[in-house]
Amino acid sequence: MDLKAYDIAIIPIIIAIVELFKRLGLNQKYAPVIAVVLGIIFGFVYLAPGDPAKAFLLGLVAGLSATGLYSGAKNVSEGIRGIE
Repeated sequence: MDLKAYDIAIIPIIIAIVELFKRLGLNQKYAPVIAVVLGIIFGFVYLAPGDPAKAFLLGLVAGLSATGLYSGAKNVSEGIRGIE
């Protein structure tokens, strides 16, 4: 697998798109699924367009990373504010 530094920029883009969907009314419990689907789409379109197996795997990693990054940041933010 060969993710370059600029390929990692896909992760915050996925987070931003999922956040947009949530603000438009998407139920928050579907956010991880949307992030993974977007990651896979980016995998096929941008990360590895000529290699379906690599595109799927890189897209899956990007989507799951976006989900984890969002969740981790949210948990830290809530911890700082004292929300449980």
